[in-house]
Amino acid sequence: MVRTLYGSRIRAQLSYRASFAADAGSQALLSIIEFLELWVILGHVDTFGGLTLVQVMVVFGLASAAFAIADLAFGEIDGLSTYIRSGKLETLLVRPVPLLLQISSLDLSLRRLGRFVVGIAMYITALVLAGFDPTPATMVLAILAPVIGGGIFSALFVMAGALQFWLIDGREFANAFTYGGNYVAQNPAAVFALPMRALFTFVIPASLVAYAPTLVLLDLPGPMLVPTWAGWLGLPVALLAWMLALLLWRAGVRRYTGAGG
Repeated sequence: MVRTLYGSRIRAQLSYRASFAADAGSQALLSIIEFLELWVILGHVDTFGGLTLVQVMVVFGLASAAFAIADLAFGEIDGLSTYIRSGKLETLLVRPVPLLLQISSLDLSLRRLGRFVVGIAMYITALVLAGFDPTPATMVLAILAPVIGGGIFSALFVMAGALQFWLIDGREFANAFTYGGNYVAQNPAAVFALPMRALFTFVIPASLVAYAPTLVLLDLPGPMLVPTWAGWLGLPVALLAWMLALLLWRAGVRRYTGAGG
């Protein structure tokens, strides 16, 4: 079922190769432009949140790759309110396919691979330049970190989508948690004030996507509320986030009574 749904979307987009290349290139360029903001800041200071330029590149690259994975797989869910208001959701509910799977595959945009390619290339390159000296444990963490981070962001997408069953027009509210979380994840957590750092570590675990793993990989001290050992919490947090996301999604679907109320 999953293979059929996603396979058809992928084949449809790859059939227009020039369009796919242009879209993927634009996403890659967007990711580079986002990094230029940090580059400009570090052009005026030696460190940013206690990290050098190369170390910040590790954080940014890892966060970008993780978010690209989640955006590719579940990015369409943030538009759930549109389906609810238009009544299109009813046509999906009567099909013998899980609703979450249907919505996540409706607009599978391979152009988002451009962001992933730039992010993973920056992550690997920066790790080497930063003098990453792996042990067996940190090597496993380095390999799994983009996937674990993608799992955390994916759970946030599902939670944000589920909240739209209760909100009239919750797309922008949902984006505050998903795209806002991505912005936080791309920056060292030490640059944020303690209340913000607490919010994006214990409530929305954006700091655990890239910054905390970077502390472990490069053997760096962490700021208050984000100690170095927090870099190992990604996997259990991702699993917990998915449990909560699926419970919230199930409650939202059960609550839904139709476009007419």
